[in-house]
Amino acid sequence: MTELNIQIEELISEKAEDFEISKVFRNHFKSYVASIDSVLETTGGKDFFVKHTKHTDKFLIQLYKYILRKHFGDYQPMSTSIPITLIALGSYGREQLCIYSDVDLLILYEEIQGYNLKVIMEELVTLAWDCGLKLGSRVHEIKEIDSSVKEDITIKSSILESRMIYGSKHLWFSYQNILKKIRKTNQKEFVLEKLEEHKKRLLKYPLKMEPNIKDGFGGMREANMIFWMATISYGVNDIRQLINISFSEEEYKRYRSALEFIFRVRNYLHSISKKKLDIVNFDVLPELSSKMGFKNRPRLTKERQCMSKLLESLHRVHFFSTIMVKKFTRKILFEKENIAKLRKYRFKKNLYIYDNRLYTSFNAKPKTLNALLKELISLPKNVKHFDRSYIEYARKTKLPTKQTKELKRIIKQLLYKNNLYPIIKLIYNARLFQTVLPVTKKIVNQPQFDGYHQHPVDVHSIKTLKMLDNIKDDYVKKIFDSFDDKEKTIVRLACLFHDVGKGRVTDHHIAGEKLFKNMMTSFDLDKIHIQLGSLLVRNHNMMSKVASSEDIYSEKVILAFTALLKTRLALKMLYVVTYADISAVGDSVYKSSTASLLKQLYLQALPAFENTPLLSENARRIAKQNRIKQLKKYKELSNLMKKKITYIASNQMFLKCKADEILDIALRAYEVKDFSYKIINKDQLSIKIIRKIPLNLAFLLGKLEFLNISTMNIFKLYDEKKFFEINFSEKVDDEDIPLIEQIIENSFDMSKKTKLLIPEIDKKGIEINCNHTTYLASMQVTAKDQKGLFAYIANVFDDFDIEIETAKVSSIKGMAKDLFLIEKNGNFCGKQDDIIESLSTNKE
Repeated sequence: MTELNIQIEELISEKAEDFEISKVFRNHFKSYVASIDSVLETTGGKDFFVKHTKHTDKFLIQLYKYILRKHFGDYQPMSTSIPITLIALGSYGREQLCIYSDVDLLILYEEIQGYNLKVIMEELVTLAWDCGLKLGSRVHEIKEIDSSVKEDITIKSSILESRMIYGSKHLWFSYQNILKKIRKTNQKEFVLEKLEEHKKRLLKYPLKMEPNIKDGFGGMREANMIFWMATISYGVNDIRQLINISFSEEEYKRYRSALEFIFRVRNYLHSISKKKLDIVNFDVLPELSSKMGFKNRPRLTKERQCMSKLLESLHRVHFFSTIMVKKFTRKILFEKENIAKLRKYRFKKNLYIYDNRLYTSFNAKPKTLNALLKELISLPKNVKHFDRSYIEYARKTKLPTKQTKELKRIIKQLLYKNNLYPIIKLIYNARLFQTVLPVTKKIVNQPQFDGYHQHPVDVHSIKTLKMLDNIKDDYVKKIFDSFDDKEKTIVRLACLFHDVGKGRVTDHHIAGEKLFKNMMTSFDLDKIHIQLGSLLVRNHNMMSKVASSEDIYSEKVILAFTALLKTRLALKMLYVVTYADISAVGDSVYKSSTASLLKQLYLQALPAFENTPLLSENARRIAKQNRIKQLKKYKELSNLMKKKITYIASNQMFLKCKADEILDIALRAYEVKDFSYKIINKDQLSIKIIRKIPLNLAFLLGKLEFLNISTMNIFKLYDEKKFFEINFSEKVDDEDIPLIEQIIENSFDMSKKTKLLIPEIDKKGIEINCNHTTYLASMQVTAKDQKGLFAYIANVFDDFDIEIETAKVSSIKGMAKDLFLIEKNGNFCGKQDDIIESLSTNKE
């Protein structure tokens, strides 16, 4: 500032124009702002605020001195003799001025006829704006202060944080006397209005994955609330004056440490964005986390570490703020008639239930954790909320070093409570969540950067439980109400712990299932309940995934989905869990379209449980798919190729083939444009064909009818491709291989015909079931094992334009049992009598 003073003095002596002097001020301020980044590297949150505030003070003083010099020249009186005082308000008054924050300035004056005060004040404000200072100015005559405060609660809040910068000390002392009166005037009205304003602000800016660190949950406004209520109630200028009165020194240190981290975050937000920014969005987070000193670790990115630390800090500030505000305002809001109410609504010693809310004294002595949980278990069902006094009382609970069998037994009782949500919310707010439920350690303050979830994992999990308590979808509510008490408990636990596996290396569905099993086993829950709950945790988002991205009218999709769940009860439970999970993401996420999709999937899936064999078949397919996913070769595939494997149409392929065989076939098929084949002639002849273009199967088998077919499989793959595996009972001479190759290649000419052997097929040996599945019919042919049997059947199918989905050909003890699964394309079921007639060679 010394150099700036010299420059200004020189310009004044040279009688420079105002715009020249204004330019010097402006360049000085721009130079200072440009140097801020380097200052931040060595200065912390509050320290930087103070330095920046002091620099702004000096700059404003220089501007003011220049204006005075301009107006008074060599006859300038002492500054305290001029009835103007510059007063810092708001964050500026608290010495918490951030880089691009508005500079809230009160220009206080007393109208004296001997001075041209209004011109001086107007020029000061104009010059400050010209210099680039974001000035939020108020100009008040001292006699107006009292009436201005009565008109606007915002003015009163700002004035409570007043700090003198420069000017008339006489005017400042008069102003301080007015402040003392303001603090004592209309205290109750002010407190109630500020509490309501604060409540609305928190509803507008709840804790989200892109938190507002100024106005939102746990933000700087919450810290302001502590000061406002403390100064109104106790007349203090610094809440540290209340250490060992309203809170301990250790509690204050933890709170200040959290607030300091938030201060640092805000400084860097402004520095990075080069503007006023109070929301930690995903775009700024990578640079923010680096500037905050976080580094990538093997299991945790710097962004995740930074956000987790921020979430913890916001929680700490929020909980400290809400408790202290409640304490500070008690004597102001106290009403004598409440004493009678307390006596009337006394539940037991030191506990009072009024309007479904539990109260206690801030002076209540803390209990052991066992005793606290027993107290919670004993509460009536109508307790839906806990007053801050009870949260503070619970927070001071005496904690054990480890969970004893007795404690686990109590926790089990607690988890079976019907009103579980408010109790869990209390335990979370009292910072007992991880102590009571150690399995939640990894999800506490665990951010979610998936672009879908709006809340961190712990908040989302508890909110999911809340949504279950307030089901707005009548259809879902009817299903939930149909459960018995134990079934409702399973659903509640699945909602609470559905994301408990997040924050770990393995897939959170798998990790969550294991953690849920281990936890519930340690609490000695029923095995049936543990298995059902684990199933729901493992598949908690499967229903929404299938409903939103799969063809829910495809039987294949439905059977694959229901095979995961195994029972109708599990489907109903998952439906309810899915509703709660989606609803917890945000108010507008569970839309009417979402509700309709889920309901349709539910209704489509219900009948599938009536076909137990098919359900079992799909369950086995899913198990095989999971084994494929464990293969190293699979993990190295592209996401597109992984998807194609799941799209393989044939269930039989998954039932019959090994995991590595399926993977190899799927990979070979990807390269096939027309067809490819492989001939194996070791112990017996085996032909494996993958085709995209049509195969003349009747011609192929007719030409090979001199060989006995031992087994044959046809598997529908993906992208209209099929896999044919034909195994013969004998080996051929090597010189016959070229002939077989030629036959195979000729078989892709659909115009070719060959004379076929006529096998013996009895009409009684043909069974057709057109209700095998929704889109598949089945036909089983039982006949004497004989050459040309399958070639003959294939030829008949060609005549009727029948598409074979899957075929299983086998012979045991001289009898062939061939099973065909056939697409219902209108050519099969409507002509089944004609088909049987054409197939049967024994017409009797």
